[in-house]
Amino acid sequence: MKAAVLDKFKEPLAVKEVSDPELTSDGIILKLKATGVCRSDWHAWEGEWNGFIPPLPHILGHEMSGTVEEVGKDIKNFKKGDRVIVPFTQGDGTCPHCLAGHSNVCNHQVMPGFTYNGGFAQYTHIPNADRNLMKLPEGVDFLEASAMGCRFMTAFHGVTSIGKVAPGEWVAIFGAGGVGLSATQIATAIGANVIAVDIADDKLEFAKKVGAVATVNSKKENAPEAIKELTHGGAQVGIDALGIQATMLNSVLCLDKRGRHVQIGMTSFGDGGMMNIPLNEMVSREIQFSGSFGMPISEYPGMLQMVEKKRLQPGKLVKNTISLNGIDKVFHDMTSFAGLGVTVITDFD
Repeated sequence: MKAAVLDKFKEPLAVKEVSDPELTSDGIILKLKATGVCRSDWHAWEGEWNGFIPPLPHILGHEMSGTVEEVGKDIKNFKKGDRVIVPFTQGDGTCPHCLAGHSNVCNHQVMPGFTYNGGFAQYTHIPNADRNLMKLPEGVDFLEASAMGCRFMTAFHGVTSIGKVAPGEWVAIFGAGGVGLSATQIATAIGANVIAVDIADDKLEFAKKVGAVATVNSKKENAPEAIKELTHGGAQVGIDALGIQATMLNSVLCLDKRGRHVQIGMTSFGDGGMMNIPLNEMVSREIQFSGSFGMPISEYPGMLQMVEKKRLQPGKLVKNTISLNGIDKVFHDMTSFAGLGVTVITDFD
């Protein structure tokens, strides 16, 4: 099969013929129809998250959808030809967290494109597929599915389950990339008032198109002060969708008393993920600080139903479709925080 292979960090991916994936008894072979290119892939390409991935060479890509090509002998829930989406955070289904419905924090978690070869290829193998694969409703196409593959479902979990965003609340979202735009659309659909924050005016304009009622360019003005003025006191929820010191701090500082900060963006591993927080401010104002990682498979049916009914439209976030050969340009755009919206691979030949 053809694949875009990571042979060396920060070097162009090698698009070449590689061995087909091998089928296990509990797995399926997936024929890729669409795969998103995510900033998490970029982090891995940069070599920042190499603790997640096996020794190189490796195939990245975790925002996957396609059709089932082959099924292992022990598979009960899927058959050849089924249209499916692949959840990014996968559990074993047996640990205490999985049994409680939180497969995204499984004790033995695996992640496609990181712990095993992913979707920058014509085919991939999904292990433990009965527990870690979801059928696509007929009303959801592959482009929409891969636009949901990581960024959208991560935002959905962060906005709904962790942030518990409610209608009428003010939500400040820092970073208008894939996660931030997804969170903007989702929070808007719930009925919240979203303020999008970024340093690029074109990204802020796009955020307005997907639902933001106001925008703040943090390069031109003090974001927490601007948000407090817009909201007459502060946002109820702040979401850091980027994962750097400045965005995390601004999200916390823009909140009203008893506000809720949701940390979705992750840092590079070079600094051990350590950041400084305004602890006294958080204690005296009773600010909640919560991490949010991926999404458990138990939450997929609700999200997919909202997409099928067009209450959510992840396809509107897709600005570019590319072939395997186009991945490197997307990575280089991410390095300079250029590019707009979500990019999805649809040509695997």
